[in-house]
Amino acid sequence: RRGQVPRRRPPGSEMGRGLTLLLLPLALLAAPAQAEGGTAAAEEEVKIEVLHLPEVCSPKSKRGDLLNAHYDGFLASDGSKFYCSRTQNEGHPKWFVLGVGQVIKGLDVAMMNMCPGEKRKVIIPPSLAYGQQGYAQGKIPPNATLIFEIELYAVNKGPRSVEAFNKIDKDSDKKLSELEISQYLKEEFARDGKKRHPSVHDEILADIFKKNDHDGDGFISAKEYNVYQHDEL
Repeated sequence: RRGQVPRRRPPGSEMGRGLTLLLLPLALLAAPAQAEGGTAAAEEEVKIEVLHLPEVCSPKSKRGDLLNAHYDGFLASDGSKFYCSRTQNEGHPKWFVLGVGQVIKGLDVAMMNMCPGEKRKVIIPPSLAYGQQGYAQGKIPPNATLIFEIELYAVNKGPRSVEAFNKIDKDSDKKLSELEISQYLKEEFARDGKKRHPSVHDEILADIFKKNDHDGDGFISAKEYNVYQHDEL
């Protein structure tokens, strides 16, 4: 939905952690945001100032890419800082998928065509941020224009990319079986090294098929998997 951050399971839960491995990357701003007024959103634009551009600027970000970035958020009205990623999550940069509604619309726009090492200062109008409602929990008042200072560290293929699908699709039949996804989960669990109860694997596998096997045939097709559709399978 336009301008809205989807609600996710709490990232601390075992189910939530497992699903992030395959389907649900972490959101940049974990709060609902609704842009107000379609006409205003169409008329207003995000203003972008490039503060630093690397000599080699590649790859450039596009919709569906998995980005890693640090950012500070300020209110344009008085310059007060309402968010700093360096003080959250032990200071680790944030991971999120670009252009799919995991962040406010203005950030999805502001971080397109951005390369690793690039720094930007962006001004986001209310219609592309938190609109008339604001976001009290984040100390963002109604009709607030926001300023973000962003430093991008990495641009990777997103979890719904062709490469990710093909990595799981061991027999190259353009559909993912329970066995293929089960094996992928085992490999990812082994890679991160965290101890989990054996039942967690089965719960995550069942949840993945419940949410993605729309026709109930026991497989996740390329169409069912590739919801971001930034590449063709």
